[in-house]
Amino acid sequence: MMRKEIKKIYYIARKDLKAYYLKPPLISWGLMLPIVFILAFYFRNPQGIEEVTPGLVGLTILFSATSMAAIVITFEKRTEALERLLMAPLSLRAILVGKTLGSAFFGLLMGFVSMVLVTLFFGLKITNPLSLALALILSSLAFALIGILISVGVREIFEAMTMANFFRFPMVFLCGVFFPVKAMPVILQVVGFCLPLTYSVDALRQSLLPDGGLLHRWVDLLILAGFT
Repeated sequence: MMRKEIKKIYYIARKDLKAYYLKPPLISWGLMLPIVFILAFYFRNPQGIEEVTPGLVGLTILFSATSMAAIVITFEKRTEALERLLMAPLSLRAILVGKTLGSAFFGLLMGFVSMVLVTLFFGLKITNPLSLALALILSSLAFALIGILISVGVREIFEAMTMANFFRFPMVFLCGVFFPVKAMPVILQVVGFCLPLTYSVDALRQSLLPDGGLLHRWVDLLILAGFT
């Protein structure tokens, strides 16, 4: 029974990847996102680029995974493709996991590309490969599920994007992407510690840079797993 369930999940994820994610326009958009982020901050402050690279990797995963999960499910709701899927002999859990894995894979791919770019061009060394891999995977899963959660309450694609930005933009400024969480006022620190990107960036920072983070990297990963 479990084997059949896993097979169904696999085919749902594969269908989404072939139908939506692995298309030239989306792949090029996903590749341009980390490149634009990295170049923008490099030209602004070449000496300080190392400090923001973990945050840029986390930001790339956030935007890639949440955008695609929210858009794909909202699109399928509009075209009634999701309704047909719900009428198939599939459990709701299999559908959700399949959709999550498809979006998470896209976010993971984009995050991996951005991570490779920063390590190659800026000479960063991976200090903790295992925690880095887990941080990329758990971040992709958590952010994909945020996208799916967003898609539940909307009907139109533009509504999904608006709602996604409502969640994402506070995370951009409150989660240590551009400046340390501890440098913010206490009330904003409290908000920042309630957001998953904080732990994603902190775990990535400790995996890519020699300096310490807010929490131990394994605590970050445990909290990310809890968000997932």
